[in-house]
Amino acid sequence: MTTRESRKFIGRHLMVKGKYINGILSGRKKATIRRGIVKPRYKEIIVHGAGRPIAKIYVERVYYKRLHELTDEDAVKDGFSSREELVNELKKVYPGIKDDEWVTIIEFKVIQRLDHLETEDPYLGLAPADIARIALRYLEDELGGKDKEILLDLTRTGSIRSTAVRLFGTLNKRYIVRKVLRKTLNKLIEKGIIRVGRGNK
Repeated sequence: MTTRESRKFIGRHLMVKGKYINGILSGRKKATIRRGIVKPRYKEIIVHGAGRPIAKIYVERVYYKRLHELTDEDAVKDGFSSREELVNELKKVYPGIKDDEWVTIIEFKVIQRLDHLETEDPYLGLAPADIARIALRYLEDELGGKDKEILLDLTRTGSIRSTAVRLFGTLNKRYIVRKVLRKTLNKLIEKGIIRVGRGNK
């Protein structure tokens, strides 16, 4: 179970199928089950579905079972009505998975819906580091070298102030970091990756 070869890791991003989006946003789906031994590296993760970020989640619990040990309770947490329905879906998603294989149950709660953003906030209520992470995932080929450097540093510091000092040596250059964030956020909105207004209900 714990051999290095069998472990996989989840970073700052978690991908789900589009059909699971409503369950996550409504709170009906409170867990995701993955094949093998999976270790989230962080407690806060951005979930993506249908080609865009949909929510920021907090990982509350991670545990492991054999496929045949899954229960109705596990199924309900994952948004299914029964263990049988859950196992059937896992066998479709992971062809060839065996009853004695390990699976990882990741329980979470949504801490920010990314389809309901605060339009009165200059950054729509998004943390600067999250804007940077989303941009680097979806716009990497369109970012200039300096913009990318600023966004990468923001993912490490989580702070406009710290990034200004680290990259420019002074707090007085915070306006440069803010300008990159606003420009990047506008591009994400233009491309429909982040949605505001009517499409945000």
